[in-house]
Amino acid sequence: MTVAASTIDRDFPAVITLGNNQTVVGQSFYTGRGLNKFHPIVYGADIAATNIDGTSAGSCDLETLNATLARGKVILCFQSRWQRSAAIASKSVLEINGAGVIFAQFPTKDVSCPWSFPCVQVDFEAGTSLLTYMAASRKPVVKFSFSKTVIGQQLAPEIAYFSSRGPSSLSSSVLKPDIAAPGVDILASWSPASSYKLLNSPQTKASPFNFKLDSGTSMACPHISGIVALLKGIHPKWNPAAIKSALVTTASMKDEYGQHTVAEGAPHKQADPFDYGGGHVDPNKALDPGLIYDIKPSDYVCFLYAMGYNSTAIRLMTRVHTPCHKSAKFLRNLNLPSITLPELKQRMTVSRTVTNVGPVNSIYVARVQAPAGIDVSVEPWILTFNSTTKKLKFKVTFCSQLKVQGRYSFGNLYWEDGIHVVRIPVVVRIVINNHLYSET
Repeated sequence: MTVAASTIDRDFPAVITLGNNQTVVGQSFYTGRGLNKFHPIVYGADIAATNIDGTSAGSCDLETLNATLARGKVILCFQSRWQRSAAIASKSVLEINGAGVIFAQFPTKDVSCPWSFPCVQVDFEAGTSLLTYMAASRKPVVKFSFSKTVIGQQLAPEIAYFSSRGPSSLSSSVLKPDIAAPGVDILASWSPASSYKLLNSPQTKASPFNFKLDSGTSMACPHISGIVALLKGIHPKWNPAAIKSALVTTASMKDEYGQHTVAEGAPHKQADPFDYGGGHVDPNKALDPGLIYDIKPSDYVCFLYAMGYNSTAIRLMTRVHTPCHKSAKFLRNLNLPSITLPELKQRMTVSRTVTNVGPVNSIYVARVQAPAGIDVSVEPWILTFNSTTKKLKFKVTFCSQLKVQGRYSFGNLYWEDGIHVVRIPVVVRIVINNHLYSET
């Protein structure tokens, strides 16, 4: 599974008080004593070291600031194209005995300030207001105060700006990512020995730590791994494809307030399957998905043949010979809990098979949220399961109604029995010609 990273509703507010008693709120991980006394504040670009350009010094890159002018001061830094990290700015200021850092950056919930140095992240608007205050004051000063962690006052989840997006560069007929899980500001254990290396500072200037709040898809993936282990314990006969299906088909597209999940970016936008796959993981619903989209090992082999692998290469991976016809239909008919058509010209039909893992006697009715500009039909649109019928196949036909080259549209296919809502994302790209450009 490919896991996207999302935010959580935990906040780490820090208050910056200016010399004129106005306040600016940012975020910080700092756990030491606050800068409860006013300290002079200076813009990094105004104290650039010799032969250093204003952009580098303004972002407080390493070895760009004048140590004499920075000593004992709070340094205001602005994220730049080349220096985008509050952690690097903190290292830079710490090494020259600065008092603290205010790092202005693109709005995001990912906090990269270190624990052991006074550092506050603010957005560009707040950073600009600080510059305005500094320009209007003869002796600009600031102080920091750090409050307790706040929970439940942030919109969450949102898809993190750093989380890789689809489509897949390896196989455009397979939706990536598969699902999203918490991956921003996640508390994890940390080796004290690596603390100094992380801060790039001598031991006399920094305190070691045993835990660290970190961000990344590497933080999101362990959440899914743990959920998979729990599902396997409850459903020991489920294979990896069944577990993946249960997670994807029960994932949520909404935040905690019932609004559609947002993806961080420039600007923020409504998230789509290329941001979060099936949606944000919902472990409790995954326990009872109703239907699953199962896949046999031989199905993967046929998919590899369709991708262009030869029998020799496939045998090196599988260690057995599995004959299969080399047909492009296997690319779109792999029984994934999603449908992705990267080249819909006029009409195309896709097949899927679902297995009932809910009540024995169940009736599911199809419901389609069609991608824009595409007609979608399902046959049959009612699936009836009983003690002898546990698996049923259905076909989905897509017909393009637009003449737009290379445009992706998104939708959903639902199967509902009154209790379960089994949803898979649908991604379709309409093409008119085989190439985007022609000589005529």
